[in-house]
Amino acid sequence: MFQGFTGWHALIILVVILLLFGAPKLPALARSLGQSMKILKNEVRSDSDQAEGTTDSADAATTDQPKATGSSTDTTKS
Repeated sequence: MFQGFTGWHALIILVVILLLFGAPKLPALARSLGQSMKILKNEVRSDSDQAEGTTDSADAATTDQPKATGSSTDTTKS
């Protein structure tokens, strides 16, 4: 895909970005992008930690429950 991509191409792309956004806005744009990437990384990490925690707790919940017997008796009164 990037077989013909050279340094000149990268330079042209950077000049176009500079013209579109302007020099004063580029640091804010880069800072915003960095913060977004950090938030995404933290969310992905927390989701994977939660997924591991739910499988562990689900396994523990199934082993702690007594096995059901064939007869069912309802002791509640209506």
